[in-house]
Amino acid sequence: MWDYAALFGKTVAEIDALLRAALTEDAPYGDVTTRRLIPADRRACGVLRARRTFVLAGLPLFERVFYLITPDMQARWSCDDGATVAPDQEIGHVEGPAYALLLGERTALNLLQRLSGIATLTRRMVEAVRPYPVAILDTRKTTPLWRWAEKYAVRVGGGTNHRMSLSDGLLIKDNHLALIGGIEGLAGLRNALFQDATGLEPEVEVRSLEELQKALALGFRRILLDNMPPDRVRQAVQIAQGRAWLEVSGGVTLDNIQDYAATGVNAISVGALTHSAPAADAHFKVYPL
Repeated sequence: MWDYAALFGKTVAEIDALLRAALTEDAPYGDVTTRRLIPADRRACGVLRARRTFVLAGLPLFERVFYLITPDMQARWSCDDGATVAPDQEIGHVEGPAYALLLGERTALNLLQRLSGIATLTRRMVEAVRPYPVAILDTRKTTPLWRWAEKYAVRVGGGTNHRMSLSDGLLIKDNHLALIGGIEGLAGLRNALFQDATGLEPEVEVRSLEELQKALALGFRRILLDNMPPDRVRQAVQIAQGRAWLEVSGGVTLDNIQDYAATGVNAISVGALTHSAPAADAHFKVYPL
């Protein structure tokens, strides 16, 4: 039994509710094809294989999908989440009623391919900046209701989760600033920000070196450098001189992430980890027993 709470920060009941909804979406009135063709007592084995190289993520959810259809399932895995699998490598197999394997295969495979794609892209970015003391962060640019799973995949790939929701991070972004008169408008709110009862450290987004200097003068110790090219980020690091934890965001790709890491910033947040990662290529073939 997987420790879902430890892996995903969700209870089994919460996860099961979402997985059942996904199964219902795919078969609201059951699998009408299988119902007509396959006897209910027919047993089978579904083999999961990689078609291309990727970082595996999502096995606990893959297995859980079939268990929710029927507990008459047995799964055996040759590797675990976080492993790099090669083309044609067998990841494992699931045995049980044939109808259950056919009913759950697409939902289970979609989840695993999606999460493995995120883990794979994250791993590539983490490896690209390995020589530098910088964290690779994700964002809130996730699929609604599946953030917990996608951020899990980021962790599997070696990345670090930024705030999970608006409730657990005090981040002042450009839209906030537009409504209060810019960085200058924060001066009158400084006491409220830095004496927050939750103990959250406020972070402010800046788009220029001038705004950075204003944020530093106000005492901000966490600053987000938004959509700045690497040369300007390097200047920002020199201006801050260690007085603030600096994060970069916007326009970061595999092609330029090392340039950003070399500037000396503390963290690089990459929305593409979750909103643009291509799905991993795997397949699930069912064989009679």
